[in-house]
Amino acid sequence: MYIVVAPNAFKGSLSAVEAAEAMRRGILAANPGCRVSCVPVADGGDGLTEVMLQSMGGQRVETLVTGPRFEKVPAPFCLVPGKRLAVVEMARASGLALLPESQRDPMETTTYGTGELILSAMEQDATQIIVGIGGSATCDGGIGMAAALGYRFLDGSGAEIRPVGGQLNAVAAIDKSGVDSRLAGIQVAAAYDVTNPLTGPEGAAQVFGPQKGASADQVDALDAGLANLARVIRRDIGIDIQKLAGSGAAGGLGGGLHAFLGAELKPGIDLVLEVVGLKNSLAGANLVLTAEGQIDDQTRFNKAPAGVARMAKVSGVPCFAICGAVGEAIHTLHDIGIDAVFSICRGPLPLEEAMQQAPDLLARCTEQVVRAFIAGREGAIV
Repeated sequence: MYIVVAPNAFKGSLSAVEAAEAMRRGILAANPGCRVSCVPVADGGDGLTEVMLQSMGGQRVETLVTGPRFEKVPAPFCLVPGKRLAVVEMARASGLALLPESQRDPMETTTYGTGELILSAMEQDATQIIVGIGGSATCDGGIGMAAALGYRFLDGSGAEIRPVGGQLNAVAAIDKSGVDSRLAGIQVAAAYDVTNPLTGPEGAAQVFGPQKGASADQVDALDAGLANLARVIRRDIGIDIQKLAGSGAAGGLGGGLHAFLGAELKPGIDLVLEVVGLKNSLAGANLVLTAEGQIDDQTRFNKAPAGVARMAKVSGVPCFAICGAVGEAIHTLHDIGIDAVFSICRGPLPLEEAMQQAPDLLARCTEQVVRAFIAGREGAIV
């Protein structure tokens, strides 16, 4: 028997690489002779750096950048010198996981550190940069990122504004005169995990602002600020980002990367699956197991398990998903190729305890899933 394991990270608990190893352990407990191929994946959010380091044989480069509340934080990125390629994960510099709940406020957070990561990649001679833009603590439209690379955002009196979400309404002009000249020779791809537009009912502020700590009034202010930024970008740069798919990802960083760096916006899972070669790994597989912290109706919108399932379906391989929490309306996932969903939790369990026990819980659940799959196959043969 041959099983492919392709999990995403369990946010705050397991990296994709760690999840794959736990699942491999469970498979071998059920069937010691099984051939297992571990293909950790990511969709642009947390864990992209580790996945790319493993799949591309890259070098881990550590740097110190400005965090979401202007504190200094260590942030690694993946460098592949032979290809002059760098993979930058904005969550490492500007991510929600970097802040305790008391510090989460998208009016005051910035993507400046993400710009510093891009700058560090250029200093390592990278000419191709992939930026993963999930898991953000920000809603600044990418002005922080752009400011780190030499853009200046000015208010009505010509004064430079602080590059945070709460100042977006004050942006009256964009000064490009100090932009780092090396950007002209850089190709940037933004790997997004959601397709939301910049503004409106499905936009960055309205949909994701509350989970980043924004009140109802702040959500409205941020949405208006992003709309203002889009107007100024359209006038001063000549690019319309307001309705661009993925422009609302990471608090508008998707739109900012497109406008300020000419980035191509791509679904992160599609980009990652191409790089890690999942299609080739599926050849001859009997089963694909994917995983993530929570599986629900939103999973189908370009989340990692959905990408794995779609590719498995095209290859004619059954796909099961394993998760910590099973959300609502998972029946919508069956059409895209997720044949069944299983939770690692064997009963009521505090979240903190479940996260601490995640490696063992995931391994044990995987073992039972594989035992059931084997029994089903044997029954079908009989």
